[in-house]
Amino acid sequence: MKGDRYDPKALIGEAYRIEGIGTPECRSIFMDWALSLPEGVAAQEAIAALVARHADPAPDHPMSAVLREGLAQGRPAARRGGWRGRRGQ
Repeated sequence: MKGDRYDPKALIGEAYRIEGIGTPECRSIFMDWALSLPEGVAAQEAIAALVARHADPAPDHPMSAVLREGLAQGRPAARRGGWRGRRGQ
């Protein structure tokens, strides 16, 4: 099965068809998906499109939670560890 611009290998779509799939498997599939995104496709744009396509119609699916986590912005680090964090002290 061939995918499209946002899901080139159709990995995300296939995850929604796997009966009894769990969150760990969804995270693994998401990582594979992220590594297979074509150059020039912004991950956030692709994730938003996949949320609209798959997660909104199936909000209780484990992949829906993984996709929504992917949309969340990471919080900036409070301080760097090691000598770089201490050199200003």
